[in-house]
Amino acid sequence: MKRLFKLILLLAVLLGVWLLYPESGTPPPPLTPLTEQIDHILIEKSARRMTVFRGGQPVRGYDIALGFAPEGDKEQEGDGKTPEGEFVINRRNPNSSYHLSLGINYPLPEDSLRAQAAGVSPGGDIFLHGQPNTLPNAITLPGDWTAGCIAVANLEIEELWRITPNGTSVEIRP
Repeated sequence: MKRLFKLILLLAVLLGVWLLYPESGTPPPPLTPLTEQIDHILIEKSARRMTVFRGGQPVRGYDIALGFAPEGDKEQEGDGKTPEGEFVINRRNPNSSYHLSLGINYPLPEDSLRAQAAGVSPGGDIFLHGQPNTLPNAITLPGDWTAGCIAVANLEIEELWRITPNGTSVEIRP
């Protein structure tokens, strides 16, 4: 019942955003396309910023949204926190409920052990992704709204999809 209530609440919020920000809004100007692959992603949760690197040099920054309770490291499934630590991109989902998804290898063994000791599930399916597919393409939800993932605008995830190979390192800082 609690899960159904959360789903209904999320759908109501999404509908409200869609009504407040109709598709006729002006989309952001196009980025100068990045064409070379990157090798590292740095996510700074407190700054709500993601920077991508090639050869140790920053090449682009993105504003991000995090889990709905972003303070601290992810402890268990459903806590709304975005995990912290060193990860890698380990999978891709072109058919996710969000506009393209790049998966990170959370939970790590230490995350699973910590959750097991607490008698909870560590959660999983943490992705870098775009906006919900139910929204018009030009809409970017404000604030922190994911279940623990890192979200960007749809045009930005399209770029990241092209330039981020599996195996790319991901550092998520508080």
